Amino acid sequence: MLEWFNPECPFVKKHYGSGNMQKLQGDYTGKGVVWLTIDSSAPGDGREYHRDQAEKIMNGWKTRQTALLLDPEGKAGRAYGAKNTPHMFVVNPEGKVIYEGAIDSKRTPNPADISSSTNYVKVALDESLSGKPVTTANTKPYGCSVKYK
Repeated sequence: MLEWFNPECPFVKKHYGSGNMQKLQGDYTGKGVVWLTIDSSAPGDGREYHRDQAEKIMNGWKTRQTALLLDPEGKAGRAYGAKNTPHMFVVNPEGKVIYEGAIDSKRTPNPADISSSTNYVKVALDESLSGKPVTTANTKPYGCSVKYK
């Protein structure tokens, strides 16, 4: 699981402030999914974080990902074509992207919308872990744009 992240983005805050992202992370890392949270913010734009700053934020939000990756050069982000935060990618054990796009169906920063939305990531992970093909393999990501160097 790859999740593009910027702690200043209101769309990221929607999912972390509500506990939605932490629940997803905990549920699926508990099932053996490797969850990588990636920050590809460019140095000097005011949105990049040094490791200690990023870890402080993640600890404060009680995140449950496998690892936080800082990608200030944007190599990982460009390799996957990450456009927004959060931009989500489900990668199968063979390394193939089987879902790419939005976390859910409600393109707003309002946490109240989470309960009535379709969580595309949850559906894709559940289908994949059950040995089924992912029925919705691609959706349009939404959120703040990734600011590459």
